[in-house]
Amino acid sequence: MTIDGALELMRNAMWTVAQVAGPALLAALVVGLLIGILQTATQVNEQSLSFSLKLAAISAAMIVGGPKILTLLIEYTRNQISSIVEIVK
Repeated sequence: MTIDGALELMRNAMWTVAQVAGPALLAALVVGLLIGILQTATQVNEQSLSFSLKLAAISAAMIVGGPKILTLLIEYTRNQISSIVEIVK
């Protein structure tokens, strides 16, 4: 295995992690920002409100994006298993 091959494997792994974690993190970011602004404007500092709404948003993002994420992970796994022959050489 060459250095270029190892870098390609790492790049693919990092890109896949970003695509898998991205929807949930983006949902949590948007909801957290909106709740933070709302809590600042109303001066209500209830932590359970923020947590429960973030949890609901992350759950919704995973339900909506779940099939695409699963397809992406299956494709990544197939590519990695098929490239084992090239890595071993």
